[in-house]
Amino acid sequence: MTGTHLTRISIVLAALLALSACGNTIRGIGRDTANAVDATQDAGRSVERAAN
Repeated sequence: MTGTHLTRISIVLAALLALSACGNTIRGIGRDTANAVDATQDAGRSVERAAN
């Protein structure tokens, strides 16, 4: 293999690594958002019960 091939392979591997990291981050944000919605709904139910 020449240096050019190794450079191209390295760039492709680095790009794949970066894309997988982005996917994990987006998935984590989705989970955090869902947890925040659940907590807000639970708090709303608690307030409603306390008001009755």
